[in-house]
This record gives sequence, C-alpha cells and structure tokens, in this order.
Amino acid sequence: MRDTFRWTASAVVGGLVLLCVLGSAARARAQGGSLAAQPVSRVASLAAGSIQGVVRDEKGAPLGGAMVSALGATSAFAVTDRGGRFELRTLSPGPYLVRAHLSGFVASRAQIIEVRPSGLASSTIALHHAATTTADAYPIAAAGLVPAVGEIPDLGTTSPDVASSSGDDHGESAWRLRHARRSILKDATDAIMADDTPNPGVFGPADFLGHPSGSSDRMASNLFAETPFSGQLNLLTTSSFDNPLQLFTADSFARGIAYVSVGAPVGSSADWTMRGAVTQGDIASWIVAGSYATHAPARNRYDVGLSYATQRYDAGSPVAVIGVTDGSRSAGALYGFDTLALSPDVSLTFGGRYARYDYLNGGLISPRVSITIAPEGEHFRISGTASRHALAPGAEEFLPPSQDGIWLPPQRTFSAVVPGHPLSAEYTDHLEVIFEHDLAAGSTMSFRAFRQHVTDQLTTMFGVDTPGHASGELHYLVGSVGDVEATGWSMGFRAALAGRVHGSVEYTQTAANWAPGGEAAYVFLLAPSAVRFGSERIHDVSTAIETEIPETATRVMLLYRVSNAFAQSEAQLDRPTFDARFDLQVHQSLPFMNFSSARWEALVAVRNFFRDTALEQSVYDELLVVRPPKRIVGGLTLHF
Repeated sequence: MRDTFRWTASAVVGGLVLLCVLGSAARARAQGGSLAAQPVSRVASLAAGSIQGVVRDEKGAPLGGAMVSALGATSAFAVTDRGGRFELRTLSPGPYLVRAHLSGFVASRAQIIEVRPSGLASSTIALHHAATTTADAYPIAAAGLVPAVGEIPDLGTTSPDVASSSGDDHGESAWRLRHARRSILKDATDAIMADDTPNPGVFGPADFLGHPSGSSDRMASNLFAETPFSGQLNLLTTSSFDNPLQLFTADSFARGIAYVSVGAPVGSSADWTMRGAVTQGDIASWIVAGSYATHAPARNRYDVGLSYATQRYDAGSPVAVIGVTDGSRSAGALYGFDTLALSPDVSLTFGGRYARYDYLNGGLISPRVSITIAPEGEHFRISGTASRHALAPGAEEFLPPSQDGIWLPPQRTFSAVVPGHPLSAEYTDHLEVIFEHDLAAGSTMSFRAFRQHVTDQLTTMFGVDTPGHASGELHYLVGSVGDVEATGWSMGFRAALAGRVHGSVEYTQTAANWAPGGEAAYVFLLAPSAVRFGSERIHDVSTAIETEIPETATRVMLLYRVSNAFAQSEAQLDRPTFDARFDLQVHQSLPFMNFSSARWEALVAVRNFFRDTALEQSVYDELLVVRPPKRIVGGLTLHF
C-alpha cells in the first residue's frame, strides 16, 4: 500500500510539474518574442467560442441568404439574415478557414480567423458579382420562359446598347473575336446548345430550381459550385511493431490506407457528413459511415448516423485464418440522439445505439440519457448520465472513432481465447455525475463521481501462445474474465498556457470487487495479471498536452496515462503492475502545397493505446489489454 501511494503521488506531481514547466517556457517565449501566439485547435472540453460578422457586396450593400462556412477543429455553417449578419456558435478554440457563398457571386477567398475560449471573433466578408452571362442579359430566359431557338439574339451581333448594358468589351480584339469565321467546332457547339434549349411553354423539373430544364450538366455543375463542401482526404501508411527492430524486417506488415470525409450544410440548421476508408493487404477491409446533425439554437437538436464495416481474409499470415474461419466478418451500427432544451439553462439528451455483428447471436442495444444544467452567465456546469454500454469482442476493428480522430479501418483479426467457445459481449451499466467550474484565464476544474456494474468483462491479449495457435501484432485473443462492481471519483484540471500550450491532468481512484467467470481459469494460465480476485484499488493519472508552433506551422499532441492496474503477459507476474500507455501525434503544415482554401499537412503518429477513451466504457477495458503492439502511422492529409 505504501508503494502504491508513493507511485500515485509521483505520477500526480510529475503531471503537474510538466504542465508548470511548459507554462513557464511558453510565458517566457511570449514575453521575449514579438510574434502573436495562436491557440491550439483541439483540446478536450475547452469553453467554446464564436464568430460573428456581416457579408457585403463590392459596393458595401449587405447580402442576405449567403452561406458562410467555417472549417477548423469543427465544421460550422450559417446563413446571413436580411442585414447580411451571421453568427457561428459553439466553435472549439483554434484557427478556422471562413468563406462565404451566394448564387451569382464569386466565392470569397478564405479568411483565417482565430477563435479563443469563450471569445467572440468578428469578420467582414466581401463578395463580388460574377461576370454577366446570357441569363443576366435575358432575364426572361433565366426564369424558364425561353423563346424559340430562332428568336435568341446572336451574341456576336448584339446591338451596341445591349452590349454596353451587359458589360461587353468593345475593343478591337473583342470585335475580331465576335466576327471571326465560324469553325466546325463552333457550329457543333452551337448545335448542342440549341438541342438543350427547352421548347417554349414546356415546364421542366429544373424550373423549380431556376435553371433551364434541358441542361442537366449545367445544373450539376452549379450544384457543386454553390454548395460549400468541406472535408479531408488522408493517404496514410501504417504498421504495427512490438520493438523498433521489427520496422526494418519483412514482418512489419506495412500497408496503405485511403480515407475521405465530405460534409456540407443542410439549410441553416443542420450538417451532414459522409466518411469512408479502405485498405488492402493481408486483411482487405473497408468502412463507410454517415451522420446528420442539427445544431443550436433549435429546441430539439438531433444527431443520427450509421456505419458499416467488413474485413475479408485474402492471403498472407496463416494466423489470420483462425480469426476469420468463414472468410469474412461484417458489422453494422446505427444511432440516434435528441437533445431537448427544457429551458435556456437545462438540456436533456436521450437516445441509443444499435449494433449488429455477424459473429454474435442477436443485436446489441446501448441506451443513454443525460441532463445538463449550465446557468447562463455563470461559470459552472453540472451533468448527470445513466447508460448501458454493450461492447462486442473486436468492436474496435469495425466502428469509426470521433469525427476528428485518425481513422484506421479494420486490419487485425481475433479469436476466442478458449478454442471453440463462442464470443460474448460485455455490458456496462454506468452512472456518473460531473461538475465543472471555469476559472480565470481559460482554465477549468472538474470533479466526477461514477459507479459501474460490468457483466462479462472482456480481456484482450496480444503476443501470448495457446496450445492451438499463437497470436501476434495482427491477431489477438479475446475472452471474458468475470463480473465487476466499480465505484470511483476523479479530479481534473485543464488550462491554456500562454496561448500556445494547452494541457490537462486528471487523477482517478477506483475501488473494485470481482467475481471471476468461467473463462478466468484459462486466461490465468496465459496472463495471470489479467484475472482479478476479490477487491482492489486502482490509481490512474492521465495527462494530455497539445501545443502549436506558429513559426514552423507545427502542431504536437501527446496523451499519456499511468496506472497501477495494467495487465502483463509474463507468466511470473501474478498481479498487475505500474505501466503506461501513450499516443503521440505530430502535424506539420505544408503551406507550399496549399491552393485556394485547401491545406496540406504531413502526419506522423505513434501509439500503443488500444481503445479510444470514452466515459461510458468500463474502467477495465484498457487496463486488461495485454501487451498491445505499438502502431506507427504516417502520410499526408488534405483539408478542404
């Protein structure tokens, strides 16, 4: 017990000292330099900011109905009112590319606007009228009431008055171009355009859209030109290794991944997003997912989506055959949540998720309800959550992470730890209460209390041998080790230091009582520390640090977790020991490759976390992962 307390105190003090050292260095840098510091765009749960402004034309007149988009840590869209005003709310702190779109106007050049925690940024966007077209010179045709083909005036012989009103050039070069001899190509082009011209009196479907009904190609081009799409494209290479020397051997199993995400607004109150990824190698796999979400200030805010993933064994490692005996595995999921604003200060969120795995019997339902109290003008928030979380063995290979995470499609296979035994899901009944208080200078203190009851707690084992087969970096074993009751609390602190360094540290203490299950004896032979008996106390320290170096356009993020309950694979260890997990990401902007509003980044990431952290998951989900391999990811990312 004395050793446990000593290790816990060291970890807490180390995390706080690390934050203080980084804060002092950042403040010294800010005081000694003249460059403006820029905050980092992605830090968990920082107070949101907003952008407001006005859209005007080249003469300064306000423009209503313009679509304004912001692309950064999150995506947001708004439509200007009659006075040209707009506001983008609940934006995560960081830099955003802001631009405006309106039919008949040239899209504005993107502006980089910095959003600070709880801050309000202002912007004025100017749009210029597009060059005058045939529809502008002939408004009757633009309305869909187009005269017969023979009655359309030839632009090459337009009268001086009409030409002047349309803004045509009357120079010598323009006159020669208008009166040049007609070529065969020009005749063919005119014939094609004449065929597309609607007959007078014919009412086509495009009349509803304000476009000539006979020109479907022009309709499509206008749709894509005027819709403010945003998203990203990742071209990545990933590999798994247990020690660095494996990266230079033929067994590193490096493979390529292509990932694309595209989103756009739906009117002024909702957004949709489509994401997909594909990889080819020993395991050929792909994932596709879609989501639709409404946003404030609606009374009801909906968030719905679905995903589907599959993996198929092609060739390569013989270990994979054990995990995919029928040649393939598939999983699908759909979810829906509704956030109801009961009052300006109270909101209620309820909904659930349904998932289906072809290697399990029946579907998995995960309901959740939560209430949040955030008094307007105050600096604290209180929230409570009750949920039941169903987790399938191997679910991390099929489900997409958060919107801004690095998305890797399924690449590893798995099988039951006891050969021939069916796989079973884990169920976590979770209750929690969270209190957050915003302090000065953008810092926040938080306190959380929780209680869990877990049925069929899962353990995941890499690099262990069984009588029937062996596992490696691309294949792992899954088993259930029993039921557990857990009660705990945590305290956290997060802050923005000197504008360019954000960090957080959280200490969690948990008391657990175990009832081992039927597979616990078999798991104990392979990894004794993955099986727990009686009661135990867990001490856990998690630290997150993110910084941005504007001089080199570099962004660095580090997640680090230390706990005394991580399972070990060595047979001589009959109890858990202190261990650590990490996730390091480096994003390097490539401004010399940027074009228009698109931005290129180079990405390098190394991690040995097996699962993404979620408050509703069991406290043991990551702790009972035995010997997780390190994964390295590198490649290019295009944000548009």
